[in-house]
Amino acid sequence: MKKLFTLCCATLLAACSSNAPAPHASLDGEVFYLQRSALPPAATLSVSLQDVSLMDAPAVTLASQAGPVKGNVPLPFHLTYDPAQVKPGHRYALSARIELDGKLLFINTEHHGVTLDGNDPQPLRIKLDPVR
Repeated sequence: MKKLFTLCCATLLAACSSNAPAPHASLDGEVFYLQRSALPPAATLSVSLQDVSLMDAPAVTLASQAGPVKGNVPLPFHLTYDPAQVKPGHRYALSARIELDGKLLFINTEHHGVTLDGNDPQPLRIKLDPVR
């Protein structure tokens, strides 16, 4: 009987631990540009959170959001990431771009670093510049 009780408890604990949701954190903000022009209805906005620690390697994306532009600037974004992926001593940044049919229209040209320690001011604001 004791073995059966122990087996039931172990099974219950295993089931609880495997169904537990992964912890997550999020960043909220908005993307804007200064030009006084509306975007075409088919334009898409992409925002990503990246580990930019290594200068000689591509950035590693921790979270991204992409989809059609809805409305006028400022354009809101919401990124959810796994805090377990955040490594001490690494640098993280946000990048954003607006495209139309695969052609780049706007992109951020300034570095938008984030600390991911819970002290980043929210909403974050990312200014985009037109691509010439």
